[in-house]
Amino acid sequence: MAYRQVGQPGFADALVSRRGKGSPVLRRICELVDWAAVERVLRGLPEPERGSPPYPRLVMFKALLLQQWYGLSDPELEESLDDRASFRDFCGFVLSDETPDHTTIWRFRETLQRAGLDEKLFAEILHQIDARGLVLRRGTLIDASLIPAAVKPPKPPKDPLPPGPDGREPSKLVNSERDADARWTKKGGKRYFGYKAHVGIDQGSAIIRRNKLTEAAVNDTVPADELICGDEKAVYADQAYDKHERRSGLAARGIKPRLMFRPNKHHPLTERQKRFNDAVGRRRAPVEQVFARLKCVYGWARARYLGLARNQTHLHLLCLAMNLKRWAVLRPVGAAA
Repeated sequence: MAYRQVGQPGFADALVSRRGKGSPVLRRICELVDWAAVERVLRGLPEPERGSPPYPRLVMFKALLLQQWYGLSDPELEESLDDRASFRDFCGFVLSDETPDHTTIWRFRETLQRAGLDEKLFAEILHQIDARGLVLRRGTLIDASLIPAAVKPPKPPKDPLPPGPDGREPSKLVNSERDADARWTKKGGKRYFGYKAHVGIDQGSAIIRRNKLTEAAVNDTVPADELICGDEKAVYADQAYDKHERRSGLAARGIKPRLMFRPNKHHPLTERQKRFNDAVGRRRAPVEQVFARLKCVYGWARARYLGLARNQTHLHLLCLAMNLKRWAVLRPVGAAA
């Protein structure tokens, strides 16, 4: 398959002198990443069967990174790639190059998801960060946060539903016809419809090492063991993750179980357990900042796509993009790569 040729400067590029210094963060990320290794992962994408010559895979992947950092929709990314010099420089476009439209961007992300390369790309960037000694392994902070669905919560049916096999009246909290994977849950006395994001971050560096998306009804503790890497010295989590089996399992692996104790009506917390919970709460606070950045800075206040698979790919790309930004902060200009 012949790919489009991009990044070959012409006479106009030699004449135009761009004002300003561009984005130092984007330039720093370009310097830090081994793009050849990323390109090797992208070779796992299937070749397009027909149509005009596609854009180079690495160019399209860089465009998806820009989309995550700036919280852009596909049409907004199309416009920005055509208009913003820093975006064109990051992707490798010169003045004479045509940039991809929003349909091309959508199709590339869909292909990435179907090929399962979003997770492999996340792992590759994490491997490169780890190879620079930035993953400390002092501990893993785990937590979850609700993400409202892209569609509006479905309204209760107007007509009463027939009773179930057990004779009970069915719930009025019905699922959405447009997004069949989203589910209802209750938190703090309020109902939520959508998904739940689960992350595990490295204590000290705030590098995201694990991420998983589930429907909102899944209890926080269910995917918790998937967020534990196994090479950390401790695991920090709130009361939702408190299980005797998890505590003993972590201790057996030489990992300190820093899980906040959960009281019940038969066993209220002792003063020692309260002090322990306070100490753990202070240590695990940085994981809350990850969700704050995802929602407030990266524009993930609600799911952008329909379906669990598409939104899981989006979460992988978001976490990958956040790790790259964190890498640039931990290794600023002048520091060894």
